[in-house]
Amino acid sequence: MKRGIKTLIITASLVFAGMSHSALAASTTAKPQAAQTQTEAQTAQVKKADALKPADEEGTKVSINTASAEELARVMNGVGMKKAQAIVSFREEYGPFKTLDDLRQVPGMGSSLVERNLAHLML
Repeated sequence: MKRGIKTLIITASLVFAGMSHSALAASTTAKPQAAQTQTEAQTAQVKKADALKPADEEGTKVSINTASAEELARVMNGVGMKKAQAIVSFREEYGPFKTLDDLRQVPGMGSSLVERNLAHLML
């Protein structure tokens, strides 16, 4: 009788240990799948955002002497409507820009911001 109970307890212990090991293995494989799904969703969002970019950002240049504030804000990287309006106001007050470097004189336009956008701008 004692031998049967010991055998039953040992068998039950092995069965439960095997089940808990399987449960642990399933939970560790579920996490990478969730992370992979999340990464795929982020990749899809980036692709969608790239598809929505205007054609002006893909090689077309805009003139800082004739473009509207909306065009400047759309094309220039790191320039919103407020800075774009400052560029237009500066141009209206002081006349057309003679060089692209003159854009640095506009309040709020630093050297790095101008350098970053030289590829998108022309006179």
